[in-house]
Order: sequence, then structure tokens, then C-alpha cells
Amino acid sequence: MFKLTKRTVEAVESRATDYLIWDRDMRGFGLRVYPSGKRTYLVQYRAGRRTRRITLGQHGVLTAEEARKLARQTLGEVAHGGDPSGERQARRRAPTVAGLCDRFLEEYVDQHCKPTTARDYRSIITRLIRPKLGPLHIAEVTRADVVAFHHTLRDTPYQANRAAAMLSKLFNLAEDWGLRQAGSNPARRIKKFREEEKKRYLSDAEQIRLGQVLAEALEEGTETVHAVSAIMLLIYTGCRHKEILTLRWDYVTTHHLELPDSKTGRRRIPLPREAHDILMSLPRLPGNPYVILGESEDGPLVNLQKPWNRIRTRAGLDDVRIHDLRHTYASVAMKDGIDPFTLKEIMGHKNLQTTLRYAHLADDAVQRAAGSVAARLATAIRARKTEPRQLHIGG
Repeated sequence: MFKLTKRTVEAVESRATDYLIWDRDMRGFGLRVYPSGKRTYLVQYRAGRRTRRITLGQHGVLTAEEARKLARQTLGEVAHGGDPSGERQARRRAPTVAGLCDRFLEEYVDQHCKPTTARDYRSIITRLIRPKLGPLHIAEVTRADVVAFHHTLRDTPYQANRAAAMLSKLFNLAEDWGLRQAGSNPARRIKKFREEEKKRYLSDAEQIRLGQVLAEALEEGTETVHAVSAIMLLIYTGCRHKEILTLRWDYVTTHHLELPDSKTGRRRIPLPREAHDILMSLPRLPGNPYVILGESEDGPLVNLQKPWNRIRTRAGLDDVRIHDLRHTYASVAMKDGIDPFTLKEIMGHKNLQTTLRYAHLADDAVQRAAGSVAARLATAIRARKTEPRQLHIGG
């Protein structure tokens, strides 16, 4: 038995079956470790003659300290005669969309989703679904209700479409759990709003300017070597920024980054020489497994957005997001003649259609191609007009 902290929780190993670890300092506060490696915080207490357990949340969505605070609040309710687990079960059994959302988060999201996905789901439920549809009875929600809900979000088409997709998932599970008649999903095949694709990537001149600013920031010491290196690695590899921030040294080989888990599962990312040289030049901290270090002694850099905001402002790139570095990588790859199938593997996309949306050709390249075609056609047409007319002399 030991105190549950970030370090001790991440150090525990999974077994063939799930098992419990109890906190040394707070009676009833524990951690469930699953064979998959997932870890969830819980509280155990007695309500009358019954022993109850209540899940607080998944590690990664909650920090150890946040879970400890929730555990303290829960045990405080119990001390005043409350029964949080019983109340939660009653809400879960309540046939409302709000109750369905609770069960979805507890029984599905915490077990099957990555922490970042879980945060997105919770945000959509809290901000959009629960306020508008929460009080409705699950079995009485109609297609008209879902269409009206979707329409109220028309000014933010991306959020509207994500919320409609989540509703479809919720009602599919409601059917599986016997809360709605099979085949009655009211959110199925809702027509999506058109989403404007953001086509922002760095031109050649902007790439040069960004490189100069990164070099100056490193030389002047206005940004840490790890923050600057993280940005350079994003440029050279096309990785997602979370993949770089959570990169561990044991994932790094001479020619690849071997990620055991990512947005699309296990990934093997090619490591070009330029990126390898950056990695090998980075200082390491004993006991810290992460490549991109921040202020914590045992963790990675948490927030790259602040240094990126300072760097992009200095480079005159105020509208460029961190994710646009990935756009830039894909666009340069396409301009250099890398075929979409190869680029799909490099970028770690699940399907080719995603790659084709990501790796659009630069507008100037399209303009040059169109101009070249028009010039060739114009040359042929003008030549036709200026051909001398043949004289036919009859015999």
C-alpha cells in the first residue's frame, strides 16, 4: 500500500486480470488497474449494511490530485449520510438523455476511449447535449428533436456535426442497453452541415522566416531548447503535437519513432536524419523518461501553445496554428511528388481520403499548373490562326 500519486499510478503494472490498489493515506480511496493498462480512480464506502463503490474517472482525464479531491468530497457526503453510488445508480436508471449521458461516460468512455477523446466527449455533452436535450425521456426523443438541436448549432458547423455524431452513438448504445426499441435511433443519417476546410500552411518564405525566429529564440534564450526542438520535430516529421510532447526516449530508434499508442493506434514513424540529430542533441534528465522536458522533474512539457504563440507572433505568422505545421509537411510532400499512399503511412491516417484532404497542393502550385496548360493551348490556337492559307491552282 502506498500513496496514490502521478508517479506511483503510472508505475503500476497491468496483470492478466484487473485488480485494486488502495491509498495509504485516505481510507476508501483506490485505483483499479485493467489488463489493458487503463487505470481508474474509485471510492469504496459502506451505506448501511452494503459496501458501495463509485468510479471517479480515468487516470489521464483526472490527475491523482484531482481524484483525491473528488474522493475527499465523496467521503464527506457519505459522512453526512449520503449515498453517492446509490444516487448515481438511480440517475443512471432514469430514462432521460441526461442519465444516458452519465452511463455513456461511466460505462463506455472510461473503458474504451483515450483520455483526449474522453475530454472531447465530456465537453460536447456538458456544453451542448445535456443543456438542450438532457431532460427529455430517452424513448420519446424523435428525429425532429435531433434535427432541431442540430439546426441550433448551424453557426458552428464543426461542433454541430460532432454533436450529431455523438448523439447517434448514444442512441445506438441506448438500443443495446434496452432503453430504446431496436432500429429506432433518431440521430441516424442526420445531414451534416458543410464544414469549411482550413487550408493554411507555410509558404517557402514563411518557412525561412520561422526558421530564423526559432534560431534567434534559441540563441537569445527566450525559449527553452526543448520547446524549440519540439516545434522543429513537428516540422521535420509531420507528427501530431501530442505525439511529440509525450514522446519517450525508449520510443526512439535510429531510424524510427516507435509509438505504442497514438490517435490511430500503434505507429512506426520514419525518423529523418535532421530530426534524429535534434533528438540526439537534447539534454536529458535522470529519472525522466520524456524527450521534451518541461518544468516537472518527471513529466514532459505540458503546454507548447504559449511558446508557439510568442514565436509565431515574432515571425509574423499570427494565423498559423501548431497543427498547420502538419498541414505544411503534407503539402510539401505532395509538391515533391510523394504519392498519397506513401504519405498516408507517414502521416498515420486511417484512410486515404483523410490524406487527400490533408495534403492538398499549395495554391501557387495549382496556379502554375493551370497557367502552364492554358499557355500550351494558347500557343496551339495562335499557331493555327497564323498558318498561311494554301493556294490551289487548277490544271
